[in-house]
Amino acid sequence: MKKAYRKRIVIDSKRHFGKPCISGTRIPVENILELVQEGISFKDIIRNYYPDIVIADIKACVQYAVDIIRSEEIHAEVA
Repeated sequence: MKKAYRKRIVIDSKRHFGKPCISGTRIPVENILELVQEGISFKDIIRNYYPDIVIADIKACVQYAVDIIRSEEIHAEVA
């Protein structure tokens, strides 16, 4: 999934203070990632929490987070 998430993840200063959300919704990426971190299956996230999204939306949230971390600069202090 090479940057394909960009069609599914949007950042709009008028929604959730500019936090990334799933396109066409007001669902922040952060909320989805918290559910994934809790070990909730993608199908259960859709069924029990967000029936208006699809598995590709959840995968886009995960890929977005991976890309953010991958692009982060690390400044390690040498002791």
